[in-house]
Amino acid sequence: MNDRLAIGYGLAAVLLWSTVATAFKITLSYMTPIQMLAAASVVSAISLAAVAGFQGKLHLLTSTFAKRPLYYLLLGLINPLIYYLVLFKAYDLLPASLAQPLNYSWAITLTLMAAVFLGQKIRKQDWIAAALGYAGVVVIATKGDIFGLQFDSPLGVGLALLSTVLWAGYWILNAKNQADPVIGLLLGFLLSLPFSIGLSLYTSDWSGIPWQGWAAVTYVGLFEMGITFVLWLNAMKLATNTAKISNLIFISPFISLILLSQIIGEQIHPTTLIGLVMIVVGLLIQQRKGKAK
Repeated sequence: MNDRLAIGYGLAAVLLWSTVATAFKITLSYMTPIQMLAAASVVSAISLAAVAGFQGKLHLLTSTFAKRPLYYLLLGLINPLIYYLVLFKAYDLLPASLAQPLNYSWAITLTLMAAVFLGQKIRKQDWIAAALGYAGVVVIATKGDIFGLQFDSPLGVGLALLSTVLWAGYWILNAKNQADPVIGLLLGFLLSLPFSIGLSLYTSDWSGIPWQGWAAVTYVGLFEMGITFVLWLNAMKLATNTAKISNLIFISPFISLILLSQIIGEQIHPTTLIGLVMIVVGLLIQQRKGKAK
């Protein structure tokens, strides 16, 4: 029963994450990246506070923050503030069908950074996965012109890859954090809000945004930055075999490309699929466990 429930939670999370690239592009047609960050962060903070309240954990907020205030401030500045600002700007500069697969290589970045900062050993299969994954990144970014190295938007490609470093760095900082994950994530959003809201008020004009923009950014706040994270946590907690659940995430980028093509009419370049397959195969190789001694 628990496994069936875990798969249900996992599939719900994956399907929701599959829609966010489309939601990003729709929202960015009405808002600037900093406006999108500020508004989505408010929605996420409210939704996570509601989840924490429902779970009876809201009282942990102040005591958790009081133990390590600078640590949680740093986490909040990385995620959501800097990470999502960089990611949204990448989506603003690139077709979503390019930005999304490039960002998807973050798990390979995490392996390499964990070796540097956490002293974890890089296995032979990790090197193979990294080589295959980053070759896929180059194929996607250059649309197959791997020797010419011509990019549609070098800044957009650079920001998409920088987002993988920021996201991996965030999880490395979280590696030994014993606090409740929902409370930790909620603290990050609450501490980042003064910065994102202040920056958006200073740089942007909020007048004239239609209801479609507000609806789209609410969707992003709920299902990219908020509730979907809780669904995924529940899936991993209930599963007797977490590998079955974690493997579900590999279907997300392919569903995402279909939605981008069908909903907003993006043309999916053939090399995007080739590069994405290379990244996913690299990640699958990376997940293989070595033979027991």
